[in-house]
Amino acid sequence: MEQKEVFSGKTVDEAVEEGLKELGVTREEVEVEVLEEGKKRLFGSVPAQVKLTVKPKRTDGERAVDFLGGLFELLGIEAVPTLREEDEKIIVDLATAEPTKGLIGRRGEMIDAIQTLAGAVANTGRRDYKRVVVDCGNYREDREETLKHVAEKLAAKAVRLGKKVRLEPMNPYERRIIHSALVDNPDVTTKSEGKEPVRFVVIIPNNLKPYDRRDRYGKDRNGRQGDRKGGRDGRGSKYGERKPYPKRELPAEGTPQTSGTSLSRGGNSGGYKKGGFSGFFGTYLGNSRDSEPSQPAETAQDTSAPVTTDEE
Repeated sequence: MEQKEVFSGKTVDEAVEEGLKELGVTREEVEVEVLEEGKKRLFGSVPAQVKLTVKPKRTDGERAVDFLGGLFELLGIEAVPTLREEDEKIIVDLATAEPTKGLIGRRGEMIDAIQTLAGAVANTGRRDYKRVVVDCGNYREDREETLKHVAEKLAAKAVRLGKKVRLEPMNPYERRIIHSALVDNPDVTTKSEGKEPVRFVVIIPNNLKPYDRRDRYGKDRNGRQGDRKGGRDGRGSKYGERKPYPKRELPAEGTPQTSGTSLSRGGNSGGYKKGGFSGFFGTYLGNSRDSEPSQPAETAQDTSAPVTTDEE
């Protein structure tokens, strides 16, 4: 029932303050009607008079609906919020003439953001949190059925493979649907991991297999036989058995040196030593001063000498 009272004061503001104290309300909870501005006269003054009408108290759901209506007007969205239920939870329906895809967003990101804002407004001043659901075009019900179907399907996969299955990141409302869908499943358990906003649900089968690493002399996880030294086929390496590197023979005394890495005869030292380059690259050549073409390496050793420099 609306309360109407008239209050007086030297000014309008003083009259309003006096009325708020007497009624025990705030300025936002009343409607102010000025009856007399208040005037000063030569002898005395006329007091200001105001009439305060207490507004009917709005419920939490009505405040959320009013907020969404103003929000859509500022954003230029042609949608009308309507309060459907306000018992155990607050449900607000959005009616729009435009395609609902733009209002719902990708994977419901847009409507989830709207729902978060509406929940914050509806729970302002409350001691216990009341759940707020914003729906558009029956999206919430369809999404819930889809999540339940996905939960059952992935639970069966987890049991068949004996491994954990992780779902994509979801908001708390959708994670709650997954947990509720599998709470009575005797073969799996569920838990949430990660941190917001990338928190996700993990489905854990009761027949979870431990991580089986390859034994040193056993099989790997794929059942292939082999050990750490035997490689994939047990032959020593991936490409078969490794052959020993052939040992290089030292050239006999008097044999021309034919490689840049050949061994050279030391002066007074016994034997051969590495690193001394005194030969030539490629095939041994005959004497360049001979007019005849050079002979093959096998016969040139008897008929000619190595090519020398002018200093020798």
